[in-house]
Amino acid sequence: MKIAMWSGPRNLSTAMMYAFAARGDCAVIDEPFYGAYLSRTGIDHPMRQEVIASQPADPMDVATHLTGPIPDGKPLYYQKHMTLHMIPEFDRGFMRHLTNVFLIRHPARVIASYAQKREAPTFHDIGFAQQAELFDQVADWTGATPIVIDSADIRANPRETLKKLCSALGIPFTENMLHWPPGSKPYDGVWAPHWYNAVHASTGFGDAEGALPTLPADYQPLLEQAAPHYQRLAAYKL
Repeated sequence: MKIAMWSGPRNLSTAMMYAFAARGDCAVIDEPFYGAYLSRTGIDHPMRQEVIASQPADPMDVATHLTGPIPDGKPLYYQKHMTLHMIPEFDRGFMRHLTNVFLIRHPARVIASYAQKREAPTFHDIGFAQQAELFDQVADWTGATPIVIDSADIRANPRETLKKLCSALGIPFTENMLHWPPGSKPYDGVWAPHWYNAVHASTGFGDAEGALPTLPADYQPLLEQAAPHYQRLAAYKL
């Protein structure tokens, strides 16, 4: 099984990749379209040149890999994707051959976290509209509601939430998913030194999240744009 997990940035996405890698029966890949996205859009991100140099620039080459044989002969392949990387000019047909799952997080938390790593995030940067668009496209292809999982539920009760996710995927849950060794991982993207400080210090999922952060007034319009997309997908969460 090839599992494509679609989220925006700062959505607990790296911790989820670590959880699946810890299973032992699952290969993982970290944001495989990042280099192609930066190359095609010209957008400036931290470590831009290093990212582009580390990955294929042709999205079709990426898609061919993602739908081909699973690395290391594993039965499962967890693919961590950023929704913003799937720009309209990239052919999405490869997604028909994957099990597509949507990882969501309240936009107030996403914006607050993202702003600590890269100043002045835009609506495009945080990926909520793109996530909703991909959700609708998968639903249209399959005639069924795609799997949605909320990072707040994972943080509040990782064991039970991951059990629900595994059940929805039709794979066994293992306690190995709840813990991983600290530090960098061989499958981290080259951008990890900029973005992954907190998760590198972790050995499992953090405690339940507290109250929503209070955002500066400048970010309120961004929150108002993102909230409807989050709320619509949240209605379908496990």
